[in-house]
Amino acid sequence: MRVNSDLQKDVQNAIRWEPSLNETEIGVTAKDGIVTLSGTVDSFWKKSQAEEAAKNTAGVKAVVEKIEVKPGNGSFKKEDSEIAAEVLNAFKWNLVVPSDKIKIKVEKGWVTLDGELQWNYQREAARNAVSNLLGVTGVSNNIKIKSVTQDEIEKKDIESALARNWSLQDLDIQVKVSGTKVTLTGNVESWYQKNEAGRIAWNAPGALSVDNELIIDYQFELAD
Repeated sequence: MRVNSDLQKDVQNAIRWEPSLNETEIGVTAKDGIVTLSGTVDSFWKKSQAEEAAKNTAGVKAVVEKIEVKPGNGSFKKEDSEIAAEVLNAFKWNLVVPSDKIKIKVEKGWVTLDGELQWNYQREAARNAVSNLLGVTGVSNNIKIKSVTQDEIEKKDIESALARNWSLQDLDIQVKVSGTKVTLTGNVESWYQKNEAGRIAWNAPGALSVDNELIIDYQFELAD
């Protein structure tokens, strides 16, 4: 049985291992597999990196993210108009993102993305392109998926794709299809497996939404 303090140390070490992060800026607490991150960083990218580091730590079942983004002076501090121009430029040079389908709003460094795209990987690429920009304090990805394919979602195809993935082969993941919606239920052992299963489901032709209800169930218990 592991104690909460061990999980806290593991997450702190995971954050320390990331070269872009300063461990002294980020506070970590752990309770029953729930990790809370706090503190202040100077970019949204660092905030996202800290969250990913915590999620990928064995034993973490949920992350409560309370990190604030406060851009510093100089090159980090940008006007909203500058950020908007940089977002447009980032989309222009990204072959995956159809920039003509996306509307952008920037308010106090917070970027909101709207529009309709055909694939979820395009939506994720748009968010990632924005997250890397200096001066961005947050991202709201409101882009909707509107597939042009008329194919019905094949449940067996999704199940086969999940079974082919090395990290998901021995897991009991249930797939439910209702119209254009895919729902995943069952237990996995890590955030990586949960995210990977969701990514695979999103790749199904005709999928307009994926409800990822997979539960992260580690093979050990946490105690005080």
